[in-house]
Amino acid sequence: MSLIRRLFRDPFRAPAGPAGGPGKWTLLALLLGAGAYVVFRSVRAELVDFEVYRTAAARVLEAQPLFRLDDGHYQYKYLPAFAFLVVPFAAMPKALAEILWFAATVGLASVFVWMSIQTVPERRTPDDRLIWIGLLLTGKFLVKEIGFGQTNILFGIVLLSAMLAAQRGRHVTAGVLAGVGVFVKPYAVVFLPWVGWMSGAIALAAFLGAAAIGLLIPVPIYGWTGNLDLLRGWYEVVTTSTAHTLLGHENISFASMWAKWWAPQAAPLALAAVTSAAGLALVGAAVARRRHAVGPACVEYGMLAILVPLISPQGWDYLLVMALPGYLCLVDRWKETPWPWRAAMCAGLFVTSFAIFDVMRRPLYMFVMNSGIPTLGALALLACLLRLRWRGLA
Repeated sequence: MSLIRRLFRDPFRAPAGPAGGPGKWTLLALLLGAGAYVVFRSVRAELVDFEVYRTAAARVLEAQPLFRLDDGHYQYKYLPAFAFLVVPFAAMPKALAEILWFAATVGLASVFVWMSIQTVPERRTPDDRLIWIGLLLTGKFLVKEIGFGQTNILFGIVLLSAMLAAQRGRHVTAGVLAGVGVFVKPYAVVFLPWVGWMSGAIALAAFLGAAAIGLLIPVPIYGWTGNLDLLRGWYEVVTTSTAHTLLGHENISFASMWAKWWAPQAAPLALAAVTSAAGLALVGAAVARRRHAVGPACVEYGMLAILVPLISPQGWDYLLVMALPGYLCLVDRWKETPWPWRAAMCAGLFVTSFAIFDVMRRPLYMFVMNSGIPTLGALALLACLLRLRWRGLA
């Protein structure tokens, strides 16, 4: 009984010791990736989101319009420049392209986990333990990310690198990376005020320069007029494909929460705008208190990464994979967390990380997901990160 009580009192504590060497974790990542690929291909015909990218890239090769409403649910919704990045995958056989993309995603996931651990300031928990806890807490999101062939991990690496660059005084690099992030996922703009605050006008100028270059990438193939048509097509697809996704059970955005509570006719986007502004204001206030924080990028990145799926009207739950640094910081500060906040953190993790069909079974799972509860769970985790900053713990 004493062992059980000790584990419950401090479940994340482990004996101090060196983490496994890079060779050990590289081999583990390769083995897990190979096994995951076999499993995924046995139950899924293709990497559905990756196929959206390949389709857009194939259209680039023929200078065809990228944005088509008749693509249905799987419309290409990224800025045109990203399709150019995927062109090499469109020029090779589909089977080979999927294997390479899958392998790259697994590799990036390994890099992201490592980066996330390194950002946790003054770690109390051994690296090995943090790795496994991080994989446990984001396992649901990683499975979806890898299985769909998504790019959220790439996006997370780019934005986390931008924030670390700003923290180290590399302001131009921070601005350029933030600009690149917009073309991987347009909602990188959520991070822009932070980059501007930390790095000033030079970072904003670098951001604008990177964004301008990215917007002009299609010109050599599509021409000036064709490029403007692409941007208009992107805007039309993004603004017309939102309403029918708000009631999707995996959508955890503020807009989806309000739509599920008060129905779409209750102007959920207006309510979401107010809620989003309040969330950004709280994070801004937390950033303003960073003076005495050691390695403040971890908590600040974690807060903004949680806000991304909440602010974006098409904020799917697996976007929370990007918030891994924040999750790890919460776990690492477990001993300094009083019981009410521990309860809030555990509740938030349960309804986000462990809202899984096979865990909850269908009635409870559908109730949780269709009631906007994961949105409240994400807000609970955001509140826990805000508390760390207010208490000067990170």
